[in-house]
Amino acid sequence: MIFTETPVRGAFLLDLELREDERGFFARTWCEHEGAERGLNLHVAQCNLSFNKKQGTLRGLHYQAEPFQEAKLVRCTHGAIYDVIVDLRPHSPSFKQHFAAVLSAGNRRALYVPEGCAHGFQTLEDDTEVFYQMSAPYSADHARGVRWDDPAFGITWPQAERIMADRDRTYPDFTS
Repeated sequence: MIFTETPVRGAFLLDLELREDERGFFARTWCEHEGAERGLNLHVAQCNLSFNKKQGTLRGLHYQAEPFQEAKLVRCTHGAIYDVIVDLRPHSPSFKQHFAAVLSAGNRRALYVPEGCAHGFQTLEDDTEVFYQMSAPYSADHARGVRWDDPAFGITWPQAERIMADRDRTYPDFTS
């Protein structure tokens, strides 16, 4: 696996190292040992799958409050997404900074999202599927979010007619 640091402290893009032959290829998608060498936590407590019918579907920006903060490994298994993380850790040198990348079935990239960061995505194609591995189980009482277009973060999203849940559209302005 190839780990590329992002501007958000502790977040990494992961690219596959393909072992190819006439049959196709084989690649590791996660290695606990290699992740631990970089300070990453991905004890897998839960896995989720998000299927999105239409291009322009925007989900997020979501996170969980303590003690259920979660690290995530996000991979697009069908279609493509514009994937975004925002650092909400007040003592982080990248506090309030965001990072975005295109994850697709074609590029097979994954994004490691550390605890304390909000995560969301917008689909770039119809029938897009996203697979998540999380380090903590979901807790509805600890589920939180920040607004996708909050000026505190300055995120430029792809132009599209967006399909969103009211909850994601109406989070209040972020206050540090």
